[in-house]
Amino acid sequence: MRMLYHAKCAMLSHIVRGNRHLLQKESLVIQLNLGPTCRWPTPAGPIKNGLKNENVLKSRENSEAATAHPPNCHTIVTTLFFQCHNHFVRFLWKLMRNILTKLSVIAVAFAIAASAHAGNITVKGSDTLVILAQKWAEVYMNQHPETKIQVNGGGSGIGFAALQNRTTDLANASRKIKAKEIEACVRAFGKRPTEYKVALDGLSIYVNDANAVKELSLEQIEGIFTGRIKNWKVVGGNDAPITIYSRENSSGTYEFFKEHVLKGKDFAASAQTLQGTAQVIQNVAKEKNGIGYGGGAYGAGVKHLKVKKNEGSPAIEPTEETVANGTYPIWRYLFIYVNPALDKGEVANYLTLIRSDDGQKIVKDVGYYPLPTNLRK
Repeated sequence: MRMLYHAKCAMLSHIVRGNRHLLQKESLVIQLNLGPTCRWPTPAGPIKNGLKNENVLKSRENSEAATAHPPNCHTIVTTLFFQCHNHFVRFLWKLMRNILTKLSVIAVAFAIAASAHAGNITVKGSDTLVILAQKWAEVYMNQHPETKIQVNGGGSGIGFAALQNRTTDLANASRKIKAKEIEACVRAFGKRPTEYKVALDGLSIYVNDANAVKELSLEQIEGIFTGRIKNWKVVGGNDAPITIYSRENSSGTYEFFKEHVLKGKDFAASAQTLQGTAQVIQNVAKEKNGIGYGGGAYGAGVKHLKVKKNEGSPAIEPTEETVANGTYPIWRYLFIYVNPALDKGEVANYLTLIRSDDGQKIVKDVGYYPLPTNLRK
């Protein structure tokens, strides 16, 4: 029991000493001597609210008279509570209010930290990647409901411009970043953007389902899209003029196609420029003499032609195997670029999901081709 009394006194001493400024405001300063033997508290100033000084003096006289039989700790603590009831209640109330205020500040700090940790992720760029990026975002947000991911297209060029202007966290691209775009990023945030390969794509040549043509060589494709070949009968089709559908020049698919298939030549003046691959598909599906190009994941309602490297080569259909081993002539990587300073927290976790086995399964489900295992690290 004696140890329990000493523990009570120690606790009371800690409370009083740690909040002495509150007691001073109430003109009640309590001095405790909590050594081996407990002593009576000694008031060190005027006491208000009905606690008479003569009562205190009597208490002191009684204390001196009882020196031979000093009260135990329990008696001291109990007497203090009775004598200072009004002041002590007010003291405890202010003490609790201070504690609650500090806890509120801590709670707000944790909320802000959690919000910053979760936050939002903005994705802009390639239209080719829009459908796939939306699926990745959907899966990630289901797993992390505190994070919101906004996906926008517009073309790879739009994504790179947004990355340079710091209006996006991630830039989707269907082509590699150009040297001048790297320089712009270095000027903007001091570093070269980090490049992630996220999928493989067999860039497809679309024709209407009613078209009799089943395959074309790279040379024939170049001739059609530059305007040198104007009629389907030249490549084994019906005697009908060819209607060309292309992408806007901010598109990474447009630039990839121009560089790797047209060998840098300009598109035919008659080519109709459309804003997205989905629009190309829609127009080719309606126009029986139409032809277009785009990502392999787009293709419902149109026919994908087999492609030959040259007249003496076999015609190859774009499949996961032929794209992965490079036998299909028009294949490419799809990319995500990020400012290295942002490649942490939720952004890094999101990129990890994309390149994981689960993320690459989504690639296949959408219609593109997953990265080889050695490129997923």
